[in-house]
Amino acid sequence: MNARLLAVPLLALALSACDPHYNWRDYRSKDAPYSVLLPGKPATHARDVRLGELPVRMTMTAAEVDDVVFAVGSAELTDAAQVPAALLAMQTALARNIGATITSQATAASGPQTTVSIEAKGMRNGEPTLLIGRFIARERRVYQVVVMGAERHIAREQVATFLDSFKLQ
Repeated sequence: MNARLLAVPLLALALSACDPHYNWRDYRSKDAPYSVLLPGKPATHARDVRLGELPVRMTMTAAEVDDVVFAVGSAELTDAAQVPAALLAMQTALARNIGATITSQATAASGPQTTVSIEAKGMRNGEPTLLIGRFIARERRVYQVVVMGAERHIAREQVATFLDSFKLQ
């Protein structure tokens, strides 16, 4: 095979891996023990919310690229027995925001940690919207690690980079 013919696809592959829209940066939370890669400059807000019947203080850190939000929410519960209800409430609230139907769901448990992964499809502003998320609990802490936005703008490799980078300390 001609070396120049091979060079063109390799160059295209290399350039696609370095999408200029994504400026990945390491973020370490000051409020909860986690780190994650975010695709742009993050903003952090905290507020009191209800997860179902549970009042909690939730901190949300997010970055947005091309109208796709990459976000991590965290909260500490008063009792570890509240974890299942809190995880379900987080999933339900996010899916409800886009009128979504959960199209896939998987649960994994490893020691003191439980992870629920979902994908949901809905509509927002008349456009097909996708929600991909992991809802994680360890002891009394719960986390939502989500990507949400117009389905046509969501790049699966960027979603994987974000979700796979989330680490509990």
